[in-house]
Amino acid sequence: MTIELIGFDGDDTLWKSQDFYDAAQAEFERIIGRYVDLADARVHERLLAIEASNIHVFGYGAKGMTLSMIEAAFDITGGLISSGDLHRLVGIGKEVLAHPVELLPGIREAVETLTADYRIVLITKGDLIHQQAKVERSRLGDLFQRIEIVSEKDPPAYSRVLAEFGIAAASFVMVGNSLVSDIAPVLELGGRGVYMPYHSTWLLETNPQFALEDPRIVQVGEASQIPPAIARLRAG
Repeated sequence: MTIELIGFDGDDTLWKSQDFYDAAQAEFERIIGRYVDLADARVHERLLAIEASNIHVFGYGAKGMTLSMIEAAFDITGGLISSGDLHRLVGIGKEVLAHPVELLPGIREAVETLTADYRIVLITKGDLIHQQAKVERSRLGDLFQRIEIVSEKDPPAYSRVLAEFGIAAASFVMVGNSLVSDIAPVLELGGRGVYMPYHSTWLLETNPQFALEDPRIVQVGEASQIPPAIARLRAG
């Protein structure tokens, strides 16, 4: 089956990301643990619920996470959290925004290999300024014919990209670590996907409504396996 365009996700597909958010949450819980019993207060679940409810307001990324942590901290502690600790939460967010970009092993070589035969586009979501900075720090930008930073990775977003390239969904393959935002919307449109799971995934990016046994998906364990997976999908 013909493949005319390959899309790559950014966070946790090209470079490490979730590790920094996991560290931020651990620091958040350490701070909140000064005020409440972490288990009794269901701190993890309550923060996740507030983040989920705020996505449509703040979007994805470190800034939305920081505002959600401040809201959750005030709510969980009953307003007892100190101004100093609130200031520290802001600092945590800034640290996530400033983290270095560390490419996943072999990803540059995998993308370079595919550029010889395919058009490649980067499709990532999150805060515009933060994502632009990560693309620049990654030094991968020149490998992509186009860089799309979207507020949500859903069927309309992918449809817009495909329309602008003049590509049918059946000729598109998306490579990413999230079944929910990288793979499921593309399959819904009739495309295909290469799923490369990362060792840590945000809970809101899990539990898609389809089975991994779908023949339109190839799962790989590392970047070097991406080009062979694309060849397998091309062969049908």
